[in-house]
Amino acid sequence: MTATDAISAPDAPAKPRYRLFAVLAGLYLAQGIPTYLFAAAIPPIMREQDVSRTAIGFFSILLLPLVLKFLWAPVVDRVRPFARAHRAGWVILTQCGIIASILSLMLVEPDNVWAIFGIGFAASLFLSTQDIATDGYASKYLEPEERPIGNAIQGGAVAFGVIAGGTMGLVLYHYAGWDVMLLTIALISMLPLAAAFAMREADPAPEQAGARLSRPSIMAFLRRPEARQILWIALVYRASEGLVKAMEGSYLVDAGIPLDVIGYLSGASAATAGLAGSVIAAILLRRWGVAPVLGLLGSLRTVCFLVFALHAMGAILGVWPLYGASAFQTLIRYMEIVALYSLFMSVTSSEQPGTDFTILACAQLLIYLAGSMSSGALADLMGYGALFGLSAGLSGAAVLATMLMLRTHAAAIPGLSAAPAGGRGR
Repeated sequence: MTATDAISAPDAPAKPRYRLFAVLAGLYLAQGIPTYLFAAAIPPIMREQDVSRTAIGFFSILLLPLVLKFLWAPVVDRVRPFARAHRAGWVILTQCGIIASILSLMLVEPDNVWAIFGIGFAASLFLSTQDIATDGYASKYLEPEERPIGNAIQGGAVAFGVIAGGTMGLVLYHYAGWDVMLLTIALISMLPLAAAFAMREADPAPEQAGARLSRPSIMAFLRRPEARQILWIALVYRASEGLVKAMEGSYLVDAGIPLDVIGYLSGASAATAGLAGSVIAAILLRRWGVAPVLGLLGSLRTVCFLVFALHAMGAILGVWPLYGASAFQTLIRYMEIVALYSLFMSVTSSEQPGTDFTILACAQLLIYLAGSMSSGALADLMGYGALFGLSAGLSGAAVLATMLMLRTHAAAIPGLSAAPAGGRGR
């Protein structure tokens, strides 16, 4: 049996596939390390070099490929880079590009804004393309009952990425300098390549598939009614989160919270919540199903937003309610991602899993970023209290709308209101 044929047969006894889980952990870790090098380590290093806040804020454009990757997702589903490796081929090529990008940073100084931005944008293109291949692989080969575990692995790998790419990067820079930091992280980024070589795929070669497979495209996704319904959920469910998250740090500063405490809440607590939240979400999803978990998390999120609103209005006093709401909101956000991604996987097709999943993931990220970009102007216009109150109202409405849409399509999408009973997904 060849590497591309080695995949569990559909009629094989259901059992945990630890090899698949280990491969997914390596693949998602491969994305997490460079992501947080650019998002969490390099910006404060640049600021220490007296780079302006305006220039550092400009680096948010590096997120653009992650929002627009649905445009080339059909190409990743359609094109096989190597004869005997489809998505594994994409992962190998893009990971080599990512490592080269990290190493090329050693050729520039940490205050060279345009050079770092150009290299970062190239790395972001590699990362977003790799994400399409990895998510497509997970969507295609995870059994319905394994999806919560697979998405929890992703959350945990992201948390480790925060530690390895962000926290460790800053520590290495502080004690050993720019070049040592980059070389170390580049070497660590080589380790997940083992996961790419361990991938097992059963995709038919193009000459074997013939006319049996449709051409991957965005329109093929939009022609499916259940996919369009989940797309609406992706656009609605997180509509309020960007409004709060983007202004959370500013409000904590204005409320007199010390910067080191804010750093812990946004950094170390994020890593802790990533691990704990992913595990808790996986357990709840396997016991309850997607719909009840999304309803619970959305309701708890709304309560957190209300705490922020009431504190800003002076109805709640002291800093501890803010600490609790901030940390709990981070935990909820990681759990939401596990639940939403499990829902997204439930409507992916075997012909274009990367395209289907990427469209939904980009939709929820797009609405999140839209809220983030408008939050500052809204806060200036009506104040923190009104902004957080509006967010709580939108959050509650989004939960109700999501529950109604999921109830409408409960029969067409397995595992919404009860733990999946097994069987291979589409």
